[in-house]
Parts: sequence; C-alpha cells; structure tokens
Amino acid sequence: MLRTLGIGALSLLAAGTALVAQPSGSAWLKTNIDPGRAGVFVDGKYVGPAGNFGVARKYALPPGSHQVKFVDPRYEEFSTTVDLKAGQTTKVSQKLTEKPKPQGPFGALRTTVPEKYAAVYINDLYYGHAGEFNNSTQKLMLPVGEYDLRIEPPTGAPKSQKIKIEAGKTFIAK
Repeated sequence: MLRTLGIGALSLLAAGTALVAQPSGSAWLKTNIDPGRAGVFVDGKYVGPAGNFGVARKYALPPGSHQVKFVDPRYEEFSTTVDLKAGQTTKVSQKLTEKPKPQGPFGALRTTVPEKYAAVYINDLYYGHAGEFNNSTQKLMLPVGEYDLRIEPPTGAPKSQKIKIEAGKTFIAK
C-alpha cells in the first residue's frame, strides 16, 4: 500500500511539474536545421545556434506570429514566419543550401571572448558564435583583407574593432 501511495504521489508531483514547466501563456520553438551551427534569429534578435533548440531544448516565445531566420556564412539564409500557439511547441526543419566556397589565400580569426554564445559578425554579417572560434583548432578562416568585426554577447554591450587578416596568420580578437 505504501508503495502504491508513493507511486501515486510521484505521479501527482510529475503532473504538477509539467503544468509549471509549460504555462499556457507561452509557446515554444524547436529547430531541426542542417547545419546545426546556423544562427537562429527570432524577430531580428540572435538567440543562439540552431543545434541548441533541437532535441533537448526549446526556445520560449510569446504566442503569435514570429519571423525566424537561420544564418550560416557558408549557406544561403533561410527565413520563415511561424505562428506559435499558447501551450504548444512548433518545430522548424530545413536543410540550408550551400554557397560556393571562397577563394584563398586565407588567414584565421580566433576569439577569446568568455561568453561562448556571443554572436560574431564580420562586415555586419553573422558568422557564428564565439565558442566556435575560441581555440587553436577552432578558428574562422577568412580570405586575406580588412574587416569590421563585431562581437555581441547575449547580455552586455557589443564590442567592435577593425581587423586585418593576413595569409597564414591568426588574428586573436579579445
């Protein structure tokens, strides 16, 4: 009897937790985007890489119509409008179309920004998040030239600087 009572109480607790975790005033967005490192922009705001909102996580939004854009510099952008309903999860799935590969010579950009999901922009185009370019084996390869670099952390002020990428060298942004 005690065991049955324990299972019943556990069931009630789980049901109560589900109600708290999914308030009726919220809606959720999940993504299945190839490539998963594509940046997700909702109503013009960067919210993180698409892979973050796949199986285990979802992004909470108010119900209603939202513009969603997926950006990766190696692929054509994809935009769609989603109509989110209160208490429901909407999933967007898309395989992005690959762009032609850039021509070298190349240099590299590394970031040392502590905010892993800070958005990295080159000449006002989203290129990824800081965690993708933060060590000697993870760097952004760019054709030789001068660029405007902007790094926008999820909270706090963006940092901008002019950078020069040289052939065979790595520029480290702080």
